[in-house]
Amino acid sequence: MRALLRAPAPRTAVAVRLATAAALSLTAAACGGTSADGRPAPAATATPAGTAVRLDRPLPKPELILTDDHGHSFDLVKQTAGKPTLMYFGYTHCPDVCPTTMADIANAVRKLPSADRRRLQVIFVTTDPVRDTPRRLHTWLAAFDSRFTGLSGDFGAIQKAARSLGVAVEKPAKNADGAYTVTHGAQVLAFSPSDDKVHMIYTSGTTSQRYAADLPKLIKGTL
Repeated sequence: MRALLRAPAPRTAVAVRLATAAALSLTAAACGGTSADGRPAPAATATPAGTAVRLDRPLPKPELILTDDHGHSFDLVKQTAGKPTLMYFGYTHCPDVCPTTMADIANAVRKLPSADRRRLQVIFVTTDPVRDTPRRLHTWLAAFDSRFTGLSGDFGAIQKAARSLGVAVEKPAKNADGAYTVTHGAQVLAFSPSDDKVHMIYTSGTTSQRYAADLPKLIKGTL
């Protein structure tokens, strides 16, 4: 996803590499940005949006050790092992797709029984680690659900993990006028507790209702 933070109408292309004989490309709603003076820039939209894609060959969870939003080391593989997990790569300064996606997931999570809410892991990995400190991630995510986990750290490690899952991520660039260009994928990755692999990918625009319908199955390992 490319968010041109100074452009009036940024565009984003999201490519999801599926672990099948051929790759399938998915496009999602563009992530708009903010200009140097803080004004929001409108987002362009593309299709298909709100698509759930089942993988023929599930993708393994990447080795990734970062710092969580409480300032502690977080080993993705070890600390989410055997747990139903949703993971999203984004950044907190994103004014449209990222907060909308997290809000839709949060609304779906609230409908789950308390025991299922405790089991489900929702991981937000920043693609803008210089600005997204653990403290900022914690404050931002708390607006959606205090149980969500934010991860920040080495950009190279984040990019490598994202690319292993077919998520396009490029290093943020600060422009001469103070504006930023941030690129990241818009898909939500669902890891099954049965094998810790991605079986389902949700593109930007997936509704809260769809997440609410699928989360109980994900938690049971039957999605």
